[in-house]
Amino acid sequence: MAKDVRLQKLIADCGIASRRKAEEMISAGEVKVNGVTAKIGDKVDPQKDKVSIRGKFLDAHVKEVYIMLHKPRGFITTMSDEMNRKCVAELVKDIPERVYPVGRLDRESEGLLLMTNDGEFANAMTHPSLHIPKTYRVTVRPGITEDQLTQIAVGIVIDGRKTAPAKVNVISQEAGRVVLEIVLYEGRNRQIRKMCEQLGLKVARLKRIAVGPVKLGMLQPGKWRPLTNEEVKKLMAGAKEGKSRKA
Repeated sequence: MAKDVRLQKLIADCGIASRRKAEEMISAGEVKVNGVTAKIGDKVDPQKDKVSIRGKFLDAHVKEVYIMLHKPRGFITTMSDEMNRKCVAELVKDIPERVYPVGRLDRESEGLLLMTNDGEFANAMTHPSLHIPKTYRVTVRPGITEDQLTQIAVGIVIDGRKTAPAKVNVISQEAGRVVLEIVLYEGRNRQIRKMCEQLGLKVARLKRIAVGPVKLGMLQPGKWRPLTNEEVKKLMAGAKEGKSRKA
């Protein structure tokens, strides 16, 4: 865990309350740090500072949790939503630790979503300079030409900036639709949908099937599983390789 963290974040990460509720507890004078009543905005060192809530000391050792979730279509990648839309928090509420999405999948997309309470890991997976490959299975209509495949591979200008080169292969093709496998090395917002729209293609289905070497496999929609230690190590090793290539 980072050395200095906001007090309300520490309380939330320990599974005591949401950040908002933690702020209410701090404002009400129920939280003390080293015997002194805390205030909103205080930061603490979880390894050194003694935090108590209503006289009970907080165990600040937060177990680091890494999971993969098979996000179904129709869920947004957030832990709460003011419009009461379905969000991924509903699918991981049985996890004692408070985990957060790593990156995003838009509402109508599905597939592998990493979640964790380890900020260093999340940053390594999403930092734009580290180029962790993400693999998608994409169904487009009505069909696709060799020229369109080439454009996806070499890059397309969207939002005023050209996309990084991508890998693209045709998995299957029939009248009116084609299934592609696309590997991206950057994580721009709704990138595949925007690329396809630019080419006049309609995305009928978009599913993330892998992040780096970690694959979704047979995990069912709405279900999650812990990452193995080996999977976490491989993902972090991939991030370090990306950093060394950048250097």
